[in-house]
Amino acid sequence: MADNRADTRVSMRTPLSRVKGLGPSGHGVEHWWIHRVTAVSNVPLVIAFVIIIAALAGSPSYQEAIAVISHPLIAIILILAVISVTNHMRLGMQIVIEDYVHEKGWKIVAVIANNFYAVIIGVACLYAILKVSLGRILV
Repeated sequence: MADNRADTRVSMRTPLSRVKGLGPSGHGVEHWWIHRVTAVSNVPLVIAFVIIIAALAGSPSYQEAIAVISHPLIAIILILAVISVTNHMRLGMQIVIEDYVHEKGWKIVAVIANNFYAVIIGVACLYAILKVSLGRILV
C-alpha cells in the first residue's frame, strides 16, 4: 500500500530546487566535480608538458625545437594541457571570488573579468601552439 500523505518536513528549498536536486548556490556539485576532474587531468598533462619543455631546453637549435613542437602528438598534448589548466585556473579563481568578494556588483565584475582573463590566456596559448605546429604547413 502506497503512502499518500504529504511530506510534513520543514524545508527552506523551493519545490523546483528539490526536483532539480541543486544546492543553495544553484549549481550543486557540478562545479566541484569539474574542478576535481580538471585537477586529475592536469597531473599527466603537466608532467608531459614538463618533459617536453625539459627536452627542448637541451636542443641545440631553434629549428629542432620547432620540429618537436610541430609533431602532431606533441601539439595535441600541449593543446589539451592549455585547455585543462586554463579551465582549472578559471574554476579555482571563481571559487575564491565567490567566497571572498561579498559585494554583489564587485563579485559579478570579478567573475566576468576572471572568465575573460582565462579565455584570453587560453586563446593566446592555443594560437602560439597552432602557429608553431602548423607553421610548416601554412608557409
